[in-house]
Amino acid sequence: MDLRLSAVLLLLTNSCSSSATNILWEDWKNQHGKVYDNQTELIFRRTVWDKNLLMLLRHNQEASAGKHSFILGLNHLADMTAEEINERLNGLKMEEPLDLRNDTFRDMNDLSLPISVDWRISGLVGPVRNQGLCGSCWAFSSLGALEGQMKKRTGSLVMLSPQNLVDCGTKEGNLGCRGGYITKAYSYIIHNGGVDSENSYPYEHQNGKCRYSLKGRAAYCSSFHVLQRGDELALQAAVASVGPVAVAVNAMLPSFHMYKGGLYNAPDCNPKLINHAVLVVGYGADKGQDYWLVKNSWGTEWGEGGFIRIARNKKNLCGIATLAVYPTL
Repeated sequence: MDLRLSAVLLLLTNSCSSSATNILWEDWKNQHGKVYDNQTELIFRRTVWDKNLLMLLRHNQEASAGKHSFILGLNHLADMTAEEINERLNGLKMEEPLDLRNDTFRDMNDLSLPISVDWRISGLVGPVRNQGLCGSCWAFSSLGALEGQMKKRTGSLVMLSPQNLVDCGTKEGNLGCRGGYITKAYSYIIHNGGVDSENSYPYEHQNGKCRYSLKGRAAYCSSFHVLQRGDELALQAAVASVGPVAVAVNAMLPSFHMYKGGLYNAPDCNPKLINHAVLVVGYGADKGQDYWLVKNSWGTEWGEGGFIRIARNKKNLCGIATLAVYPTL
């Protein structure tokens, strides 16, 4: 697909070939299993896809000229508008002011921290999953951090159930597929006495009836900590010493939606506009630029196998350190 895309993009550049885009469109639909209900829907989705393709082409040409440090790709979201993606996938609700602030990492010196961290190597990070057209990012993010802590405690990495949180977390004020809070996900687990495994409570991509089972319980937590707002050094210290940390980011931009690879350094990614929950699983540097290693829940077809590297120490780019939370057992 990537080779075909490159060839078609070259044709587009030289001749705006409609036949080339038609071939690419058919390949893309087949690859992602896209089937539309009627001709009106088909025409609309093709129009959106064409617009995203041209945006992608323009960006990648600029990237080739050295204007960008990342490239875009035609992933499974390419037939959706930015407004649709933000409404249906980005379901994070911003937290109310909290008294639970963790100042443990405020006085850390970055010289005492590891140069790079990747918790995937230590087995604290599970497979990338796909939340589908359900605003449940808050459930995947919070459980990702808890999975890491349980792995450290027990030695086993067990996938936990986002569906459990989607269906039952309403008791704490979460809204299932219509969105939720990272901290209230932990509050539910604390008050409930645990959360089920994915195997015992599979994900369904939609709201359902709460059916938590004590028999299926695979994890628990006793509390959670919220890091100092906007403090990237505190986040770095927490990731280095604790493990994966649930965070909130601005995922509103088409460049985020179509991200394919490289170091995501988009100057217009406003740190004040937060709408999506993800998981920081490490950090490092690439060609002199620091980055955060972030796990998303949009499947492996998005980004670098489901991950994105977001520029670090760039004035809290995308709001990566605006709301950072980790659970304790």
